[in-house]
Amino acid sequence: MELTLEKFEEACEVVKKVTMETKLVYSDYFSAQTGNRVYLKPENMQFTGAYKLRGAYYKMSTLSEEERQKGLITASAGNHAQGVAYAAKCYHVKATIVMPTTTPLIKVNRTKGYGAEVILYGDVYDEACTYAYQLAEEKGYTFVHPFDDLDVATGQGTIAMEIIKELPLVDYILVPIGGGGLATGVSTLAKLLNPKIQVIGVEPAGANCMQASIKAGKVTTLDSVNTIADGTAVKTPGTKIFPYIGKNLDDIITVEDEELVVAFLDMVENHKMVVENSGLLTVAALKHMDVKNKKVVSILSGGNMDVITMSSVVQQGLVLRDRIFSVSVLLPDKPGELSRVSDVIAKQSGNVIKLEHNQFVSINRNAAVELRITMEAYGTEHKKQIIQALQESGYKPKVVRASI
Repeated sequence: MELTLEKFEEACEVVKKVTMETKLVYSDYFSAQTGNRVYLKPENMQFTGAYKLRGAYYKMSTLSEEERQKGLITASAGNHAQGVAYAAKCYHVKATIVMPTTTPLIKVNRTKGYGAEVILYGDVYDEACTYAYQLAEEKGYTFVHPFDDLDVATGQGTIAMEIIKELPLVDYILVPIGGGGLATGVSTLAKLLNPKIQVIGVEPAGANCMQASIKAGKVTTLDSVNTIADGTAVKTPGTKIFPYIGKNLDDIITVEDEELVVAFLDMVENHKMVVENSGLLTVAALKHMDVKNKKVVSILSGGNMDVITMSSVVQQGLVLRDRIFSVSVLLPDKPGELSRVSDVIAKQSGNVIKLEHNQFVSINRNAAVELRITMEAYGTEHKKQIIQALQESGYKPKVVRASI
């Protein structure tokens, strides 16, 4: 099979049966931050919470009835799992999904909710995939690969058709990369429709298997992956799709996990949208682009994030933004000292949220006890203002790791 315009057009008609219309959202905030005209493609709003349904359902449509009735199996960190489970439900066939043991609970439960059997195996996607292939061999299931499949990539590429129809003069499309299926579909169709469009892939710095492969000139396996972007934590990119990536993808940007944390806060505060860490890769990458006055589309690939992860990301984001910080001060262990420190902070409009009093920092408690203060601030400048006020009041505040 080749990735052709005719196949993409066919896929566009097929996926309409199961997808929501995710119109572009213009972002005043990110446009002002970057000096470009930034649009968001909110695939986090799809029925299954991610774009993966496109590829899974189109793949299902290309299978024979015999292949479908054997039962389907796949491996996935969560979003492809839900896509295959939903598609299998539509076709009234059995689906078995192997997911890494680290998969967020929300993705596991939603996959089960669509009627699929879920097996948790391995710490990362690659281990789960190996086991899924083993089960397919043993039980005769039809394997639906999450990214190294040209039919799946064709289904994912329908996103590009929608973007270009809505924004014909788009200059850049930013697309997340895990194994490379989405990037293959989007970049190939974009180039078929308009070769001038620049398609940039974005990977986590701790799971940059595609960047490493392109640099090596062949599919390369990373020794390990380490990223909070679980949906793109892939060691080895697809071999079938790799030639298309090399031909059609213009560049790859990598981002650190800390950037995803800040991007999550930006998205929640400015667009009231929950986007999972992998889906935020393209948002974090906006600041890495060395262009101005261009029309840029960031594909938000998914929004399936469990509340525990969400809570952790929010807290870390507030710390990284200096909206929450902690200082340690030494003061005599006598009445009124705590009140005096609190008064200094209150006059600077700081809001104390936690106090830790350590009387054992010195053998002479009368000389010094340690007070750790965790407080809220408006940002970096306000934090500096509070610290300066403490210094001017005779304390020697030391910034320490915030614990909320």
